[in-house]
Amino acid sequence: MGVKVYSTPTCPYCRMAKDFLKHNKIPFEDIDVSVDKKLVNEMFKRSGQLGVPVIDINGKVIVGFDKEALRKELKIK
Repeated sequence: MGVKVYSTPTCPYCRMAKDFLKHNKIPFEDIDVSVDKKLVNEMFKRSGQLGVPVIDINGKVIVGFDKEALRKELKIK
């Protein structure tokens, strides 16, 4: 399963999303968009959004920390 979290170090919702994934033992790639403009462009192409977090789960994009959407997509009870 490929999970990518586009985030910034100062974003509280990014931290909450990553903590949620860690708590549920879901491995993910943390992509810090604050370090490279190319990463911002990549995130925008996937989501149409400039706000973080943007979570990509095997091509399914969830914008923001939406716990229920994450549970559903990752099949977490």
